[in-house]
Amino acid sequence: MIHQFTPITSGARLSDQVAEQLAAEIKQGRLSPGDKLPTEASLSKQFGVSRTVVREAVSRLKSLGLVDSRQGSGAFVSPQPPFAPLHFEARHAASQEAVIQMAEVRRALEAEVAVLAAQRCTPQDIQRITQAVQALDDAVQAGGNGVAEDVQFHRAIAEAAGNPFLIQTLDYLGQFLHGATQVTRANEARRSDFAAQVQAEHRAIVQAIKTGNPLAARHAAAAHMNNAMTRIQSADPSFWQQEGERLAQPLVSGLRPL
Repeated sequence: MIHQFTPITSGARLSDQVAEQLAAEIKQGRLSPGDKLPTEASLSKQFGVSRTVVREAVSRLKSLGLVDSRQGSGAFVSPQPPFAPLHFEARHAASQEAVIQMAEVRRALEAEVAVLAAQRCTPQDIQRITQAVQALDDAVQAGGNGVAEDVQFHRAIAEAAGNPFLIQTLDYLGQFLHGATQVTRANEARRSDFAAQVQAEHRAIVQAIKTGNPLAARHAAAAHMNNAMTRIQSADPSFWQQEGERLAQPLVSGLRPL
């Protein structure tokens, strides 16, 4: 069967768009388990992209378990996995609405993470969380954006919760949430009152965890996300024109998730 693909456009990362079209062919059964993917040259021509973009897209499909490579033979559709891998389409992440929706996901997860951290944290966990929030404050005071430090702060709380499934979920989400965190913190840096609010919200979460108060921890974590959504909604269109491109860029560095 000859597969025809739609040339891709600007917007989300080119390799993500290629991967999404190929994944759709597999998931909808037009490419069956064991089928060989078209050659790099063919895909490059049909999508209107370079071979490097095609290779990046195929690599992503491999990471999702949808494609296997055979030495000297090309790439083939993998046998049907026992369960579908979790997968977000990058084009859905590139909007103000998406940042708010990601904050809703974070609110659901991080409120529970904070509860568990308040119930289970050790003195060593408290020390790591306290150091992380101080490092965040120091980074902002020094004129940095605090993105990496914010990531590590929330990671320290997740580790204190002691649930590996929650941590693995956050690990996966982190590659998509990192761009949203960059945009959110850029928005908050525009106004000193925003920065002060965020600092106070972080301190409230830390205090609730330190005192072993699960209900206060849940409330503080949820309030932090609710307030983040309000701050996001206050950003004007010019800000989103400047910052929106970050949203479709999955995290590829070694930074840990939120």
